[in-house]
Amino acid sequence: MIRVPLLDDWTVGPKLGAFEALAGAASAQAVTLPHDAIRDLPRSADSEQGVHSGYHSGGVFEYAKILDVPREWRDKTVVIEFEGVYRDAALFVNGDFVVHEPNGYNAFAAVLDPYLRYGEPNRITVDAKAHKDSRWYSGAGIYRPVHLLVADPVHFALNGLRVTTSDIDDERAVVTVAATVDNETRHTRTTRISWSVTGPDGEDVAADSAPLTVLPGASATARARLAVPGPRLWHPDHPDLYEVRVGLHDEEGEQIDTDAAAFGIRRLQLDPQRGLRINGEVVKLRGACVHHDNGPLGAVSIAAAEDRRVRLLKDAGFNALRSAHNPMGRAMLAACDRHGVLVMDELTDVWTRSKTAFDGSATFADRWQRDIAALVSQDFNHPSVVLYSIGNEILELATPVGATWSRRLADGFRALDDTRFVTNGINGIIANMDRMAAASADATVSDPNTMMADMGEQMALMNASSLVTETTEESAAVLDVVGFNYADSRYELDAELFPHRVIVGSETFPAKIDVMWGLVERLPHVIGDFTWTGWDYLGEAGIGRVDYTDADGYAPTGTSGPYPYLLAECGDLDITGYRRTISYYREIVFGLRADPYLAVHRPQHHGRPTATTPWSWDDTVSSWAWDVPAGSAVTVDVYADADEVELLLDGDSLGVAAVGAEKAFRARFETEYRPGELVAVARRGGAETGRHALRSATGSPRLVARAEATRLDADGLGFVAITIEDGSGVVLCDRDVVVTVGIEGPGMLAGVGTGRARTEEPFAGPGVTTYDGRALAIVRPTDAGQITVTVQAEGYAPVQVVVSVAD
Repeated sequence: MIRVPLLDDWTVGPKLGAFEALAGAASAQAVTLPHDAIRDLPRSADSEQGVHSGYHSGGVFEYAKILDVPREWRDKTVVIEFEGVYRDAALFVNGDFVVHEPNGYNAFAAVLDPYLRYGEPNRITVDAKAHKDSRWYSGAGIYRPVHLLVADPVHFALNGLRVTTSDIDDERAVVTVAATVDNETRHTRTTRISWSVTGPDGEDVAADSAPLTVLPGASATARARLAVPGPRLWHPDHPDLYEVRVGLHDEEGEQIDTDAAAFGIRRLQLDPQRGLRINGEVVKLRGACVHHDNGPLGAVSIAAAEDRRVRLLKDAGFNALRSAHNPMGRAMLAACDRHGVLVMDELTDVWTRSKTAFDGSATFADRWQRDIAALVSQDFNHPSVVLYSIGNEILELATPVGATWSRRLADGFRALDDTRFVTNGINGIIANMDRMAAASADATVSDPNTMMADMGEQMALMNASSLVTETTEESAAVLDVVGFNYADSRYELDAELFPHRVIVGSETFPAKIDVMWGLVERLPHVIGDFTWTGWDYLGEAGIGRVDYTDADGYAPTGTSGPYPYLLAECGDLDITGYRRTISYYREIVFGLRADPYLAVHRPQHHGRPTATTPWSWDDTVSSWAWDVPAGSAVTVDVYADADEVELLLDGDSLGVAAVGAEKAFRARFETEYRPGELVAVARRGGAETGRHALRSATGSPRLVARAEATRLDADGLGFVAITIEDGSGVVLCDRDVVVTVGIEGPGMLAGVGTGRARTEEPFAGPGVTTYDGRALAIVRPTDAGQITVTVQAEGYAPVQVVVSVAD
C-alpha cells in the first residue's frame, strides 16, 4: 500500500473531559507532525516525574485534524497508520472511538471506512498521555510520522511484503519474497502479482510474476523464489542494499496497487567457538545503547535526525546499536541499513512487575503477543537487525514464573521470525533484589541505578555468585545469546559453567571499555559490548555527571542529578552530536585510531575534589585555549595505544609518561598552562606511532555558524553548528555567550541546544547559552525556497547561513 504523509494542519492541546469541554474549548496550538507535546512545557523541581524525565511534567493531550474526504473514497479502503504515539493512544473519527494502542512504541493502523462521512470534512482526534510511566524522558504525543493510505479494496496488506535470503553462495542468492493481498470486496478476485529486484547500483537483477486468487473478505499470500546472480552481500563494512518492488494487477491487467521494500542479502552464524559471523566473517559488536529522544527535538523522530545520529555514531567507531529499552523507530532502522550499523532491537523495559507507578506492566500479559508481532513486522526486512531482545533488567526474571515468561517471549519471536537471534539484558542483581534485600537487615533499595552505583565493586562479585548463576540459569537457557548488564565478571566463569553459552555485554559502564573490550577480543564466546550510552539523552538526569564536592550547597544525591539537571551526561556524543573526550578514548581502545588524543582537565577546577558515578567520565575538554593566567596548574590526559607519550609545548618537552600506569590507554601529566601549541607524541618501542596537537586561541574571538548541508529535502532538517572561535578555527571553550537564532524564509526553528546537562533553557529557543563554545540550531523546512539563518550574540558581529530547500 502506498503511504502519503499526514503531517500538516494538526492542532494539540490539553485533553478536556466531556463536561469541561462544554464549559469552554481548550487552548490548542497548530503543529506539524511529528511533535512532542511535553518538550516545551515548564520544568520544575517539584515535577512528579522528577529526575527520570529531566523534571518535565506529564499530561494528557488531544491532537486534532480536519480531513476532507471526497465522495469517490466511498469505493476505496482508507487506512491511517501511526508509527508511534506516546502513550495509551486512542483514535477517534467524528467523535467515534476507532482503536486504542497502549504501547507508546508500537506502530499501529486503523481502517477508517466505517467511520468516515464522505463528501464532507471529518474530524480526526488522537488522545495521548504520559505520567510516571517511564524511567527516562519519553515525551508525549504523535512523536513519529503518520500516514494516510487510500487503496483499492483489493490491495497489498499493510506491512505484507516480506523478504528472506537464507540460500546464498558465491554464484547466486535465492531471494524468497512473500506478498500478502487483502480482498475486502464481496467477490472472489483473481489478480496477478509481479516482482522485480533491483541491485545496489540500480540495475534490474531478477523478475517474475504469478496469478493469485483471493476469496472475498480474505487474505492470500503469493510467494516467489528469485535467483539473484553474483550477490553483493550486506555487511557493516559494505552495506549493499537491494530493493524488491511488487505490483498488483486486476483481471484486465490494470495495476491497482504497488509496494516496495529495501533488503540486504546476508548470512548469520553463531557459536561459542567463533562468536557471531556475518557472511562467514567474525564480527565483534562495538555497541552503543541509545534512547529514542533526539535531544533538542525532544522525542520527535524525523528521518534526517535519525540518519544523522546513526551516521555520527558510526563515524565515532560504533558498528552496533541497542534500542534501549523499546522498539527502534522505522527511520532509524532504515538508517542502520544504509550505514551498516547492526541492531539489537529491544521489546520492553518491564514484563509483569512494575518499575514506575504507571508503566505498561499491568497490561503486558494481555498484549505481549501483539507487541512482539508489531516489532517483528517492522523489523523483518531490515538486514541491520541481528538480535531481538525480549527485555531489560527484568525484575521477575530469576523466578520460576519469570523463567516461564522468558521462554514464552523467546518462542514468540521465533514463531514469527526464526532468522535472527534472541537475547535479553539480564542484570542478576536486579533480578534478585528481593533476595538481596532480605539478606541484609539494613538494606534499602532505591532506584536501580543508585543501588548499582552504591554497590561498587561488590556488584561484580555478586553477579558472579552462585545465587545469580542458579536463579538465572533457566531464563538464560532459552536465549541464543545471553545479554549481561554490568556482569563482565561472568564472562570467563560462564565459559566453564556453560560451555555452549554465547554472551554479549548488553549494557556496560563507559569508563570500563578498556576492560570490556579486552574481554571481547580475548573470549570468542563474547560477541560484543554495548556501552551506556552512545548518544546522550534527556532524563535519568545527571547519571553521568561530575560534581565538585567543595561547591557551595553541594549535597550527595546518588545518581539523581538535582534540578535543573536535564541530560544524563553519559553519552560518548552529546545531544548535539559533538564527540566528548571519552569517544576518542573508546576509538583508540577499539583499535580504530592510531594517533593519540589530548584531553585537558579544566584548569579553573584544578585540585578540587570530585564525586562521580559509575557512568561518569573525567570533566575534560580537548582544548588548549583557556582564559586563565599563564602558569596555572593543569592536568593533561593523553589517550594512546602506545608504550609512552611525550608532551611538547612549542617544541619544548614537558616530560614523558608511560601509557597505562594508572589506566590502560592513558598517560597523565601534571603541568602548567601557557599559551602555545601543545603536542602529544606517542611511541612504541621508541618509534613514533602518531601525534595530536592543540593550539591556543589568538586574536579576537568571533561568532561562527556553519550549515552541515546547504541543500535540504522538503521533509529534511538543517543542522547549523554555532561556535565561538578565533580566526584559525580554534574554539574558545570557556567564554560562553547567549546566542539568538532567527529564521527567514520557508522554515522554522525546530530546536536549539547544547551539551550542557544542567540548564533551564528551553529547546524552543530562540536563545541559548553556548557550552564549551558550541551550540546547535535545527531548522525544519515548511516549503521550497531559501532559508536564511541569522545568529547573533552581544559583542559579536552577527552571522548568516543560507540553505536551499528542494521542490
